[in-house]
Amino acid sequence: MAQPLVQIRNLHFARGDKIIFDGVDMDIQAGRITAVMGPSGTGKTTLLKLIGGQLIPDQGEIIVDGQNVHRLKRADLYRLRKKMGMLFQSGALLTDLSVFENIAYPLREHTNLSDSMIRSMVLIKLQAVGLSTAHGLMPSELSGGMARRVALARALALDPMMIMYDEPFTGQDPISLGVLVKLIRDTNHALKLTSILVSHDVTETLSIADDVTIISEGKLVAHGTRDEIMHSESPWVRQFVDGEADGPVPFHYPGDSIEHQLMQEVK
Repeated sequence: MAQPLVQIRNLHFARGDKIIFDGVDMDIQAGRITAVMGPSGTGKTTLLKLIGGQLIPDQGEIIVDGQNVHRLKRADLYRLRKKMGMLFQSGALLTDLSVFENIAYPLREHTNLSDSMIRSMVLIKLQAVGLSTAHGLMPSELSGGMARRVALARALALDPMMIMYDEPFTGQDPISLGVLVKLIRDTNHALKLTSILVSHDVTETLSIADDVTIISEGKLVAHGTRDEIMHSESPWVRQFVDGEADGPVPFHYPGDSIEHQLMQEVK
């Protein structure tokens, strides 16, 4: 098997007393869609920030394209980040810039392309997400689904080797959801990208993921291909995939029993 594009080894990270990652090991293969899933609050978005060098682990290392992210000098880290596209949960479009200028922005900042070349590239990226005729609109004029598609076009602007998606399906209507699923799948395969998809939307994510990692309580509890995860008998996997209310992740918040609490009140 080829060298993984992203290698995570012995990752430890905490916020105050709360442990987010407790010795996580993970490989993300090039050219595939890897889904990172788990209950809310398990650090899925934090993982993306660690991969991108926005956060520094307490222990362990993250290797991206052969480079140790957290040992890079600032200029080298910025060069590596140019190879990473990011689709934020909110879209994070610049509200005072038109759709065209939102996508042109990274091209103006990081390349020496002429205005005519930038115009061509922006329209090509918008065409890829079905919005070439919307280039003159402002973000306030876009629906939620359109905003995500524009954000995807911007993430593709610099032709990255990898795109990270932070909860791309949240708050989308069924049509917009179907469009996003198709775009993520088609752009990954057509452009030979590597995609890391953070989500807790099981149905949509499993429909396009090649590999799936499930994280819970700071640990990697399952990793495998989509088919392996779907047929797993692990209680952790089954609770998450089947949406069971109780299991390894308990329904009740940990603490004293209700009987003990009631007895305390009587006293």
